[in-house]
Amino acid sequence: MSDDPAIGRAVYVDADACPVKAEAERVTTRHGVALFMVSNGGLRPSANPLVRMVYVPEGPDAADMWIAERAGPGDVVVTSDMPLAAKCVAAGAQVLRHDGSALTAANVGEALAMRDLMTDLRAADPFRQGGGRGFSAADRSRFLDALDRALRARPAG
Repeated sequence: MSDDPAIGRAVYVDADACPVKAEAERVTTRHGVALFMVSNGGLRPSANPLVRMVYVPEGPDAADMWIAERAGPGDVVVTSDMPLAAKCVAAGAQVLRHDGSALTAANVGEALAMRDLMTDLRAADPFRQGGGRGFSAADRSRFLDALDRALRARPAG
């Protein structure tokens, strides 16, 4: 839940390297929902009064910790970070990846295990780096639709 009780529920974006920041702002503005863009810095502030830029100190997982401490039932978290997603799902928040796919209690454990497996494989083979497919226009479209549906379905704050 947000720091400001007047806001009610919110959308939290793990904004470092997030390819859908503009889309999140557009959808949350349409729904009149507060949006927290959380990063280590380097993002331009938005003139939108519903957008709060949160700059956390440099360091491992500082943005993740800030979001995990606040997200709860009725909130939506946008991230592809599996440990953060698992914490937010456990806290009752709805979690969306950048491609619009949802992380839920039913699938976040498997996604976290896959992330750990891939980390181990990359560590064992220094030539196995990168991988995965690129971010597409279809991913962007699915994200817009998923966030819109999530905000229409969420309980009023």
